[in-house]
Amino acid sequence: MAQTRTPDARLARLRGPVAPRRHNARTIAALTGNPGCDRRAVMDGAGVDKMRVAQHIGFPGRFGQSSFAIVRGNVFEARLKANDGAELVGLLGVEVPKYLDLSGGPKASNEERYARTLEALRDNPDTLLDHPMLRLAVAGKHVYLEPDLVAFQVDGRYHIVEIKSFPVIDEQADPGKVSAAATQAAVYVLALREALAEAGRDPETVSHEVLLVCPKDFSNTPISSMIDVRRQLAVLRRQLSRMAGIDALLDRLPDGITFDLRAGEDGEPTRDPAELIADVRAVSARYAPDCLATCELSFFCRDEARTATAVLGRSVREELGGIEDVRTVLALATGAIEPTPEQAEAAALLRAAHRLRAELVP
Repeated sequence: MAQTRTPDARLARLRGPVAPRRHNARTIAALTGNPGCDRRAVMDGAGVDKMRVAQHIGFPGRFGQSSFAIVRGNVFEARLKANDGAELVGLLGVEVPKYLDLSGGPKASNEERYARTLEALRDNPDTLLDHPMLRLAVAGKHVYLEPDLVAFQVDGRYHIVEIKSFPVIDEQADPGKVSAAATQAAVYVLALREALAEAGRDPETVSHEVLLVCPKDFSNTPISSMIDVRRQLAVLRRQLSRMAGIDALLDRLPDGITFDLRAGEDGEPTRDPAELIADVRAVSARYAPDCLATCELSFFCRDEARTATAVLGRSVREELGGIEDVRTVLALATGAIEPTPEQAEAAALLRAAHRLRAELVP
């Protein structure tokens, strides 16, 4: 890929002549699940429609919320926010001076709603803000986000309220769903901190503790709990920083690759699937079973990983400081190659393990 091109031009070539796929809090949160995956970082940075790519190459993803779950979530949220959030205010346990709906009219642009949110943060610090418009920079572009609700300041600190429809049964909720909700809430915490900074307020007044509200047992009665999202914030910052420096990832790509589906007049892709598969494989991936719940390309990557027996799994790579393949591991263990400074610690462990094995296995 020509190095004289701007990053936007390079990403546009990868995407093809279509509008970039828009991010939301759910897709940004999914980025944190596998921060070392170049394939996801590049394709998401370019705004590629990974679902259509996966379908065209014969590996359609099968995940996402059911229509029933979406309807149930909307009903639960509407109940909490009825009468200026009266039931939600009861959960907060504090008196709310004012409730402000920032959803805007149907013609309000994201920029207009964001400006209104900044104004509310400056002028109404003791207000329960419903559906504020926030934004984050992802791969150099602003992504607009709309959290369920931002609680007003409690003891001088803002709290994000995350409303979810999965139940808490006998005071226990699905750990995977709670973890996903915490990561998504961390996206909003980071975005709210950036908004406060732009509004001339201290961003650290946004708490790292978020209020998760779910239905209790099998009813629509709400129950709340506080969740600490500091770990999710740290991972999120690292991944967004990595995508901000996407030039380094683009520099490693072979010349000429693109994920353009070459849609015909009927909108259907015309590109040879084998050619597209070759370009997808040109970008390294780090598949893990967790990807099946969060990434549209996960079924393709799983199939690819099954045939790549020389490549180490993600957890082993992370334990070995990012060493990618079995050949390098064996060479470091036997002393056939000298480790780089980054590999020195892993190499010492591998050589010790090799020595012990040689002593135990004649």
